[in-house]
Amino acid sequence: MIIPPIKCQGIKTKLTEWIKNKLPENYNIWYEPFMGSGVVGFNIKPNKAIFCDTNPYIINFYNDIKTGVITSDKMKLFLLSESIKLNKYSNDYYMEVRERFNKNPNSYDFIFLNRSCFNGMMRFNSKGNFNVPFCKKNNRFSRSYITKIVNQIKNIEMLLETYDYQFTTQSFNNTINYATKNDIIYCDPPYIDRYSDYFNAWRHDDEVSLFNMLLNTKSKFILSTWHHNKYRKNSYIDIYWNSFNIDLKEHFYYIGGKEHNRNTVIEALVTNF
Repeated sequence: MIIPPIKCQGIKTKLTEWIKNKLPENYNIWYEPFMGSGVVGFNIKPNKAIFCDTNPYIINFYNDIKTGVITSDKMKLFLLSESIKLNKYSNDYYMEVRERFNKNPNSYDFIFLNRSCFNGMMRFNSKGNFNVPFCKKNNRFSRSYITKIVNQIKNIEMLLETYDYQFTTQSFNNTINYATKNDIIYCDPPYIDRYSDYFNAWRHDDEVSLFNMLLNTKSKFILSTWHHNKYRKNSYIDIYWNSFNIDLKEHFYYIGGKEHNRNTVIEALVTNF
């Protein structure tokens, strides 16, 4: 299992095998309009893929690995150096890096913030500035944690040496428009009425637009969404997606990593094949 170096809420790590088993036997290009961490596509390992997202920092990060701006060795040296300052100055240094990133973004500071912020959240305010507070964990970048991140980057380096992957900042509409009948589109949009921010806000009009795009595409598609939990049902399933094939799977997620905070959601895979 390839775990990406970027942490995102709602990551589909535990659902990847289920998604993989739904794939058609043959297809040309894998299109992913809502890349996020990239965990699904990276574990599917298509020969050719177009990964897209509206968050430019995610796309820049993976392009920087692809072009060698980021390497696992450089990242190790960077995090070792930054960890000394973070251990000494804690939240003050975290805030310094956050301010530095918001003024002059780069992929090294991006991964530093992503891996030391509260609860691994990725949130940007209305100005597009990263605004998540520090996790306040002592020795956040321990040697073992740095090694973990470095190994995750090594895995991506090997993928990009083996396969033909492109990373592009663009809307889901543009991405879907490029796909042809022999391609496959995997969509994992932000869940409507759930948490959203500057780059991944998701509203009714977005859901309708996505539905119309997928309804009219000549490509095969897989859509990941939620079906229901113990409190309510996703009303858009009945309104829009019930005309397609739907598979359901129970999925557990944790708040703060505590067993007693375990929550259950029924995930849905919607397909047109």
